[in-house]
Amino acid sequence: MKRKLGVPLAMLVLVGCEGASPNASSAQSATAAASPAQVEASRRTAITAAVSRVAPSVVTVQTEAVERVTDFFFGRTVERTRPGLGSGFIVSADGTILTNAHVVAGATRISVALPGGATYPARLLGADETNDLAVLKVDAQGMPVAPLGSSRDLLIGEWAIAIGNPFGFLLGNTEPSVTAGVVSGVGRNIAAGAGEGAGVYVDMIQTDASINPGNSGGPLINASGEVIGVNSSIFSPSGGSIGLGFAIPIDRAKRVMEDLLAHGVIRQPWDGINVRVVAPGANPREILNAGVVVNSVVPGSPAARAGVRPGDMILRAGERALRNPYDWQAARLDFRVGDAVPLTLRRGSREMTVTLRITDLPEVTAPRVAVLQEIQLVTLSPQIRESRRIRSSNGALVVNISERVSAEIGIERDDVLLQINNFRIASAEEAARAINYYAGRSVIEVWFERNGQLGRTYFRVR
Repeated sequence: MKRKLGVPLAMLVLVGCEGASPNASSAQSATAAASPAQVEASRRTAITAAVSRVAPSVVTVQTEAVERVTDFFFGRTVERTRPGLGSGFIVSADGTILTNAHVVAGATRISVALPGGATYPARLLGADETNDLAVLKVDAQGMPVAPLGSSRDLLIGEWAIAIGNPFGFLLGNTEPSVTAGVVSGVGRNIAAGAGEGAGVYVDMIQTDASINPGNSGGPLINASGEVIGVNSSIFSPSGGSIGLGFAIPIDRAKRVMEDLLAHGVIRQPWDGINVRVVAPGANPREILNAGVVVNSVVPGSPAARAGVRPGDMILRAGERALRNPYDWQAARLDFRVGDAVPLTLRRGSREMTVTLRITDLPEVTAPRVAVLQEIQLVTLSPQIRESRRIRSSNGALVVNISERVSAEIGIERDDVLLQINNFRIASAEEAARAINYYAGRSVIEVWFERNGQLGRTYFRVR
């Protein structure tokens, strides 16, 4: 005798009809008697209502970036345009749009397409690579706005709906796609290289709503039709969704957006604490419970003034309990310049609380020297050196440089200029004098430190 391991629901209904109970018969009669209006009404759910509230504000972000590539066959450098696609959503009726920083990184041209197909050129108001957020602006009025909720009190298991444009226009139109799932977790930390974006993501919302390449920058919403996060990353061995999607909490995104709208940049908070990191390849359980141990404190920093010492273990930052270095990174994302943050420390066998008064990064308040009109330098100080873990003891830090000049001369923001032709550089003023002296006279050779490595570039200023 063959045994059936499973029977489709439709077959169960048919088989059970002969001996159906009165209750079953009544249920079938009630279903059959349902009017078309009742059936139509049953299609309207909390999810469809939420989507109809937010979907009109979701846009496709289209970018173009100019790349310089060397043609090794002919031995010449050529330019080519690299297109890119992502998602975003409108946050104010005057055309302000929130998206991911990695969606618009390096873009020389940005445009956004609304669900109806209308396309507008967009300009970048500001970007924060640390939080992977960017704010765009189009010249339009009366645009549909996505209602912003809160990520403070999310419930594990509540509905989560992702809206965006997976794979751009591959699906043949500009209408956003909708996927539904639940909030799978909050406060998630994922390491570099695990997702669609770049960098380390901490304190993220995890969802199993399907998120695919192209969804980056789109909204994650709740059943009330409020944005609770900005879709940013997926974990996937294959490149497609496997139910591990991550979104930036909207409360953090709102704080970043406020700074970008007010200043065009983020005021980077500085505490002066370097914590002990777990060695690569360590057991994941060791990482999760490694604690937050202070490795060093920058002299003259907020931490030094608060009395934090190397060897202290940080147990809490404000109301947040800290179990590992990722938790500390997540806590720091909520620091703002001017905040007074209570830190609970364990020093030896006793616990103590100190107040950490957050300030600007030391290079922000340092005197700036302008070079070639589009480069700004500051002198490398012990505080800057320690906070950025720069290996060189002297030099000039590049704190600002236009993309055009950077591409032309091979120097990037955060480079430390060490030597210009035969002159060793000890200050920003010396670097400016050297560049101005050789401009128009000869080729300028610059040695620099970038990410702990020594580099060299040549250029000519006419």
